[in-house]
Amino acid sequence: MTDKTIDLDQRRGLASQHATELRRLVSDVEANEEALRKRQEEVERQLLARPAESWLEAADKARYLLGRYAATATGGDARTRTLIAAVLQDFDRLTAASSGT
Repeated sequence: MTDKTIDLDQRRGLASQHATELRRLVSDVEANEEALRKRQEEVERQLLARPAESWLEAADKARYLLGRYAATATGGDARTRTLIAAVLQDFDRLTAASSGT
């Protein structure tokens, strides 16, 4: 018996190594997507937990929603992305103006 480990990946052909690496990457992506989905659900639960108490809170909710929409296929056309960017810039400008910065 030996304590030395054997790297089985090195004993397989390149195509097999590539297929194994691809499966690992896909598995990592799927795990990351699931973690992201859970974090988004938590954020959305908190956003829905109570109504906004100020225009700033309402703008934060709208920013989140617009960002989620922009990431969808429907929100992906150039004109929609431009409009969303303009609205987000308006929020930033008005937020800065209302906080005095």
